[in-house]
Amino acid sequence: MAEMGKGVTAGKLAINVQKRLTRAQEKVLQKLGKADETRDAAFEEMVANFNKQMVEGSKLQKDLKTYVTAVKTLHDASRRLQDCLADMYEPDWFGKEEMDALAEDTDTLWLDYHQSITDKSVTSMDTYLTQFPDIKARIAKRDRKMVDFDSARHHFASLQKGKKKDEAKIAKAEEDLGRAQKIFEELNVELQDELPALWDSRVGVYVNTFQGLAGHQEKFHKDMSKLSQNLNDIMTKLEEQRQLKKDGTAAAKTEDGAKSEEADISESASSAPKSAVTNGSDGELPPGFIYKVKAIHDYDATDGDELELKMGDIVLVMGFDNPDEQDDGWLMGVKESKWLQEKDATAKGVFPENFTQKF
Repeated sequence: MAEMGKGVTAGKLAINVQKRLTRAQEKVLQKLGKADETRDAAFEEMVANFNKQMVEGSKLQKDLKTYVTAVKTLHDASRRLQDCLADMYEPDWFGKEEMDALAEDTDTLWLDYHQSITDKSVTSMDTYLTQFPDIKARIAKRDRKMVDFDSARHHFASLQKGKKKDEAKIAKAEEDLGRAQKIFEELNVELQDELPALWDSRVGVYVNTFQGLAGHQEKFHKDMSKLSQNLNDIMTKLEEQRQLKKDGTAAAKTEDGAKSEEADISESASSAPKSAVTNGSDGELPPGFIYKVKAIHDYDATDGDELELKMGDIVLVMGFDNPDEQDDGWLMGVKESKWLQEKDATAKGVFPENFTQKF
């Protein structure tokens, strides 16, 4: 027998062509109402659910991949921003090393987030959808075998009703009918078991997908929030550093002018009454103090060793007896008004540096 292709002979090809022709004829007769059709409303509902589930799953898979692509795009944009900041950040600025470490941690966080949603959500969805093509193919095969069953049933019935009965043909038709019915029912039973189970499985798949995604999002945004706060703190300190340098430059420019006036002030002070010599806000600092600051915000003390500040208060800053006891961002001092009244350095207390401004 001549070969028509890999695994296909002329005989098999002829059989397949005849099957397709027979099915086509049977469908035409059914549509014309000249032949009854096997119908199963419950199964048709299962197939409708299957098609709906497959469409929804495919859409979810597509949208998840779009989301992952968006995360990748945001990661790239974040990395470019961090690289730009690192390039601009000068070595003598506050927190240079911290800034470099923060950029590295941010990049790692984005990478972990992207990998997590790819591995857990997208891959899980891909696995879920791999079962649909096979089931779809078996549903189509079941429909073809149902037509074959109907065709064999009608052929057998027509031979039985014929005026001239050919027992051999009737026996052969009955055998063909039995074989067609068996093939159809085997496929039908398998799918009636699988389709409802597959339909019910969608709930668990959606729960796991979105619950996992929500968990990854929560962790990512929580960790990113910490890094963002660190970046904000570094920027705040950098601005404070800039302001201190700016104030120092301004003070240097006025120093020469202040010295030229000092002699005149001293001379007039020596001839003035004792009560009019000086205001503690002018002249040199009392011994033991480093510099003065002015409160730019109110501060409510929360502990006994803290100073209560009102906006405008002048504080004489002193060093800590034990430098190791100084917390970052805190200063030790005495309110100038308290010092002028009592000259008592024991009235000292700590206060937050960022609530004051040096002058």
